[in-house]
Amino acid sequence: MSRTVRAPLDEETVRSLRAGDQIAMTGRIYTARDAAHKRLVEAMERGEDLPMPLAGQVIYYVGPAPAKPGAVIGPAGPTTSGRMDPYTLPLLERGVAGLIGKGNRSEEVKAALVRHGAVYFGAIAGASALLARQIRSSRVIAYPDLLSEAVRELEVEAFPLFVVNDCHGGDAYQAAREAYRRVG
Repeated sequence: MSRTVRAPLDEETVRSLRAGDQIAMTGRIYTARDAAHKRLVEAMERGEDLPMPLAGQVIYYVGPAPAKPGAVIGPAGPTTSGRMDPYTLPLLERGVAGLIGKGNRSEEVKAALVRHGAVYFGAIAGASALLARQIRSSRVIAYPDLLSEAVRELEVEAFPLFVVNDCHGGDAYQAAREAYRRVG
């Protein structure tokens, strides 16, 4: 059963989420991939203002395909999250509350999620056209020269996710591996 969650996220919501929970996210989220993450962290290091607020925000690791005429956005499936691991800690330190992608996170990132009270969500890989249907608006807010990897502000409705790593140290992937070992 899926639970509706509003973005940006507040502390109470983040603390209520558990690894394995199915989520339908509605609200405003931001996109950023490798190159955008690098620029965001470099801007933070220089003390510059960022193109979006970070406290309570959710960042989706996606580089959507171009939209067809009349469409809000093109296919928008998650990219591999581990590539963002080198840039994740400074964003969590600034209050980012949720991250969306696919695949495992490093032990360092999982510990930082606990330390900073944040959560990592998994989006369904291979369902990029279906995920795009849940995006109601999309606008580039930074780094347009990065094309599909520009930072976008998205409005999503009932965007399907599951909690991979919660702020309590829960890990849905690890739990699934342990359950498989018990059955085998």
